[in-house]
Amino acid sequence: MKEVLIDIKGLCFEYGIKNNLIGALEDINLKIEQGEFVCLLGPSGCGKTTLLKIMAGYLQPTRGECKMKGETISGPDWHRGVVFQAPSLYPWMNLNRNVEFGPRMRGLPEDEINRIRNHFIEEVRLSGFGMKSIFELSGGMKQRAELARVLANYPEVVLMDEPFGALDALTRLDMQALVRRIWQKNSTTIFMITHDIDEALSLGTRVLVMSDRPGKIVKEFCTDFTNTIFQTNPRHPKYSDNYFKIKDEILDLIHSQDED
Repeated sequence: MKEVLIDIKGLCFEYGIKNNLIGALEDINLKIEQGEFVCLLGPSGCGKTTLLKIMAGYLQPTRGECKMKGETISGPDWHRGVVFQAPSLYPWMNLNRNVEFGPRMRGLPEDEINRIRNHFIEEVRLSGFGMKSIFELSGGMKQRAELARVLANYPEVVLMDEPFGALDALTRLDMQALVRRIWQKNSTTIFMITHDIDEALSLGTRVLVMSDRPGKIVKEFCTDFTNTIFQTNPRHPKYSDNYFKIKDEILDLIHSQDED
């Protein structure tokens, strides 16, 4: 049995005040184990980002509990790294300074900071760009830099909120292959929100589908397509009949929510 990193029980979340409450999440129960790659799909506005923010510690649940390794998540923590759709890099720092920011704030020795920075810049294939200003980087390079900055803290869980949504199709495929490689190599635990069913199925070891607001997890799919793709060719994946069967079922689930 792998260690359970995130444990969510009976979680509900409501926005607003007493007489004007809006239910965002309802009765969410979820366990995420070490080394999993969990992808979350669902209609727009169903509470996906709200759930991620609770896991990150930015929001507190109205009811229920959200724990990491048995401890209630009460605020942000470097053990849980967050990658958003729009990179949140510091524009007044160059790439090197952005990637080393977390280890430097934690007071690590200078040689260790340099080692970590160089390792993750190489991991995301940005070697040679360390002295570049952020405005000099393309959209895909900024997102790779964002990923390196998060990984440099060696978080136990990486939370990703539609991290490739703003990228062009080719850059998006490259980023998917990169994240898959890093996940495989480092046994990173990843929870990712996406609107792209193909992205979820080609990356996740588990795919969750949420209902319309208030969001509930209505179905879970255990998948292994990411490992199959990794063993063949990440740039030219071969899809099976089972892949398309699951994709059609997910489409029907999401469309049924839109029609209700």
